[in-house]
Amino acid sequence: MELIIKSNSLTDFLEETDIINYRHPAIQKLVAQIKKEKKTKSERAEAAFNFVRDEIRHSFDIDGKDITITASETLEKKEGICFAKAHLLAALLRAMEIPCGFCYQKVTRKGTIESGYALHGLNAVCLEDRWFRVDPRGNKPGISSEFCINQEKLAYVIHPELGEEDYPYVFHRPLAEVIQAMKTSQDCGELFYRRPESISGVS
Repeated sequence: MELIIKSNSLTDFLEETDIINYRHPAIQKLVAQIKKEKKTKSERAEAAFNFVRDEIRHSFDIDGKDITITASETLEKKEGICFAKAHLLAALLRAMEIPCGFCYQKVTRKGTIESGYALHGLNAVCLEDRWFRVDPRGNKPGISSEFCINQEKLAYVIHPELGEEDYPYVFHRPLAEVIQAMKTSQDCGELFYRRPESISGVS
C-alpha cells in the first residue's frame, strides 16, 4: 500500500502532546534503557515495538476494565487497547527522534458483518527516509505481527468482501473521534462498542 502522509512537516511526527507525553519520567527511563542496549535507530525502533507488542497487555484480550489513553498511563498500567498501545509506541519512538504517526483500519468487531465495525489503530514509522506500518496490538493465536521494514506483517488481514477497509493515511496526531470515545466510555466493555466505525471527511 502507498501511504498518504497527512502532514508536509516531518517534525509534526516528533511532536509531544498531552497524550503522546514522552517526557514523562517512566517513558524516559525506558527510552534510556533501549538506547543503552541498542545502537542504531532501526534497532531501537524494533526494540520499542517488541516491548509494546509483548509487554503491554491488550485490554480486550485480558478482559480488562480500565481505559488507558496517554502513553505514560499505558506504560505504567502495562495494558491498553490498540489505540493506547499505538500512543505508547509513538511516544517511545518520538523520544528517540524517530518520526512516528498513526494509521487506522476498519475491521469487523467479531469477524462478521452482523457484529458491526470498529476502527483498529496502528502506527507508521519513518526510517531511512521511508515510511512503513507496524502494528503493536499484541500477538495471540490467529494474530501475529512483526517489525518489518520491507514487507508489512500486521495483526489483521483486511477482508473487503466483509466491508473492512485498510486506510492509507498517516496522521501526526490520533483521531479526535478516537480520543473522544476513549474519554467518554465508562470501561473497556463499553468502549468495545463505542469505538468509531470508520474514518470520514479525509481527502
